Amino acid sequence: MSHPIVADESHVFAIERPAPALLNYYIISSLALGPFFFLVLIPLYFRYHTLRYRFDAEGIHMRWGILFRREINLTYMRVQDIHLRSNLVERWLGLARIEVQTASGSAGAEMTLEGLLEFEAIRNYLYTRMRGAQVPRAGAATAPAHNAGVPAEDARELVQILREISAEVRAMRSSLENARGASPHE
Repeated sequence: MSHPIVADESHVFAIERPAPALLNYYIISSLALGPFFFLVLIPLYFRYHTLRYRFDAEGIHMRWGILFRREINLTYMRVQDIHLRSNLVERWLGLARIEVQTASGSAGAEMTLEGLLEFEAIRNYLYTRMRGAQVPRAGAATAPAHNAGVPAEDARELVQILREISAEVRAMRSSLENARGASPHE
């Protein structure tokens, strides 16, 4: 089975649920525990049926749970690293996990997207968004890479504002130094 390498924004935004093969993976993994099969399978069964993803222009949202609902929202700007992992059974089922890490200080992934068939395309899309690049839309002109999608007029205005701020800071520093020099308490 071949997976698309590049996914457009609308394809990624359409993903809301894990693939049905994830439930098969949960069943196979639970069987490995022998007599404790049901103790592990029951929570995984409910996790599969309540697991929802939402990709939008701001970030990734993931939620699951019945009694204890859990929800994770990550903006693309917070993403530090992305790992693609799959064990032998996941590869056999055509699945992989995308582990999304942030600078939160924890050793593990902040979010693990599992049960995805288009994992390479989603990983590539997330890398593109993580780096701050705009995903090109059909028929839209792309901005030059050197200004990261900021229009030239906005960039000039930003530079002018930064120069004004710098001049203000220099003036305040000079004023404070002059006030300290004239102070009789020194």
